Amino acid sequence: MTATARRTRLTSEREAELYQAVMDLVREVGYEAMTMDAVAARSRSSKATLYRQWQGKPKLVAAAMRHTTFVHMDDIDTGSLQGDLHQVARQIGSGAEKDTVFLSAIGHAVHQHQDLAAALRETLIEPEREVLYALLRRAEERGEVSPDAAASEFFVHMLFGALPSRKILEDRFADSEYLIRYIDAVVLPALRNS
Repeated sequence: MTATARRTRLTSEREAELYQAVMDLVREVGYEAMTMDAVAARSRSSKATLYRQWQGKPKLVAAAMRHTTFVHMDDIDTGSLQGDLHQVARQIGSGAEKDTVFLSAIGHAVHQHQDLAAALRETLIEPEREVLYALLRRAEERGEVSPDAAASEFFVHMLFGALPSRKILEDRFADSEYLIRYIDAVVLPALRNS
């Protein structure tokens, strides 16, 4: 197979390459200008394969985000809420710069394209929220947080709000060190004292 030949079979390695091509294209040209043709060319995949697998750009971008950008927290269980959240912070913070740049690139598109917003909610946001709320439920079961803590409703908002807000307010990315300090100073006290 030559370097320019199209790939038709998606192994896990090729799928990872394809997802990376999607992420790179969105960072380079934005969601609006990214096309399925460009993804097919960059990943040496067939456009028909892309549509068959993902039905279009919104689901492909959401799948790429799920695979390459955001943390997978399913296996985090250190035995304490602080330990779990510090682990989350390390995972989120390790990719903060590229993730924040990517989120900025699609931020406007989410408001303009309901199909993209729906795909992101289904593929990425809801699964991550469920995992985070499972961390919180375990903390409640251990007695670390009251089950009726008022801040529980805003738990996910507090965690993910730190990423874009630091960039906006300080022109700095929310790295792991910053996120751990934020968790200890803001998130945990809010959960424990509300």
